[in-house]
Amino acid sequence: MKTFLRIILALVVIGVVALAAIIFVPPVLTKPDQSVAEADEASPGARKYVTQMADCQACHTAEGGEPFAGGRAIESPMGTIWSSNITPDSETGIGDWTYDQFHAAMVDGIAPGGVHLYPAMPYENYRHMKEEDIRAIWDYIHNDVTAVDNPVEATDLAFPFNQRWGIRTWNWLALDKPGFRPDEKAQGSDELTRGAYLVQALGHCAACHSPRTWFMAEDGKNADNPAFLTGGEIDGWSAPDLRTAQSSLQTWTDQDIENYLTTGRNAHNAVAGEMKLVVEESLQYMTDEDADAMVAYLRAISDVKPNPQPVPDVRTTDRIDAADDPTTARLKAATDLTDGELLYLNNCNACHMPDGKGAPGVFPALAGNSLVLADTTKGLTEVILHGAAMPSTQKRPERLQMPAFADRLSDADIAKLETFLRNAWGNSAPAVSEADVGAVRQ
Repeated sequence: MKTFLRIILALVVIGVVALAAIIFVPPVLTKPDQSVAEADEASPGARKYVTQMADCQACHTAEGGEPFAGGRAIESPMGTIWSSNITPDSETGIGDWTYDQFHAAMVDGIAPGGVHLYPAMPYENYRHMKEEDIRAIWDYIHNDVTAVDNPVEATDLAFPFNQRWGIRTWNWLALDKPGFRPDEKAQGSDELTRGAYLVQALGHCAACHSPRTWFMAEDGKNADNPAFLTGGEIDGWSAPDLRTAQSSLQTWTDQDIENYLTTGRNAHNAVAGEMKLVVEESLQYMTDEDADAMVAYLRAISDVKPNPQPVPDVRTTDRIDAADDPTTARLKAATDLTDGELLYLNNCNACHMPDGKGAPGVFPALAGNSLVLADTTKGLTEVILHGAAMPSTQKRPERLQMPAFADRLSDADIAKLETFLRNAWGNSAPAVSEADVGAVRQ
C-alpha cells in the first residue's frame, strides 16, 4: 500500500512540475538564420509578391477596413478569434517589434512577451518558409504598408481556451522541425520543388484542405502523408479534397486548375467562401511560372491519373441528350415534378441549365460540384441564402453575382432544393433537413 501511495505521489509531483514548466518556463524560440542579413533586403516588388503569396492581407484586413489593420472575425471551434493589426503602427500594430520577435511569431507562434498566438495564425505552415521570405514580409510591412491606428477587439474565448499557456502543449504535439524539406514527390525537379514550397509553406494550403488529427493539428505536413490535402473544413465550409480519386481536380485540365486558382473560376466551377478571399488577395497575383509549378505539384501528388471532362458547348441548344440523363429528361419534360425539381426550374434553371452544367466561366456546374456534394452543407446553404460573388481579378475583372434567396425561399424550400441538387445528374449525397437550413439562417 505504501509503495502504491509513493507512486501516486510521485506522479502528482511530476504532473505539477510539468504543468509549472508549461506555464512559467519561457519557450525555446527558433533563431533566425543570421546568414540572411538585412543587406540582402528584397526589392519592393519582390517583398510585396512574397507577402501576397503568403496571403497575409486576407486575414488581417476587416471587411471594409484598412489593409493589414486587423479586425477580421475568424470563426473557430473554440470561438471567434479577431485578427491583429500588423501595420507598422507603434501603438496598435507591430511597429515596435524587432525582427526576432516577428520571426518568433511566424515560426513558433509566439508574440512579444511570450504570448502564445492561437493557431488560426498558420505558423504551423509558415515555420517551413525560407528565411529570406520571412524577412521579405517583414521588410514589406515596415517599409511599404501604411501605419494604421486601429485598436482591435481582444480575442476572449471561453475557459479553458482562454488559457493561452495551454497552446504550448499543442505546439509540442503539432509542430515539426522548422525549415522547408521537399517531400518525395517534389524531389528531382525545380518546378515541383517550387510548387511544393508554394503549397506547403507560403500558400499554407493544408491549413484548410487537410483533415485534422484528434488534437486538431494538420494531418500531414506534406505529400509523404497520405492524408495531406485530402479535404478539411473551415467554419462549417468544406475545403475540398485536392488529391484523391474523389477530387474535382481529377476531372479538370491543367489549364482549368490554373484558371480556378488565378481567376476564381473555370469551365466547371467557381470559388465561394474563404477561397474567394484567397484568390482575390493572393493567388490572382501568381506569376505564370509559379502557377505552373503549383499545378504540376498538385498533379504529381495525385493518387490517380486525371480524367478531364469535356466542356459543354453553350451554343448548342440540346447540350446533353435527355435520354442519357433522367434528371435532365424530367426537367425538360416539366411534368409531374417533385417539389425539389420545381424549385430548381423556378429559381436555378435559367443559369445552371437543365443538365446542371451551367455555362463555362460564368455559371458553375452543379453536377459533380464539390460544394454541392460536401459532407457539411453549411457552405451550400450560405450560398443559396445570401448569394455569392466571384472575385474581381486581373485576368477576369468582372464580378459576377449570384442573387440571394433568403427572402424568397423558406427553410423547407431550401432543404428540398438542396436535397434535389445533391441527388441529381449522378450526384449522390444525403438529404438536407429544414433544421439544417434553419441553423445556418440564424
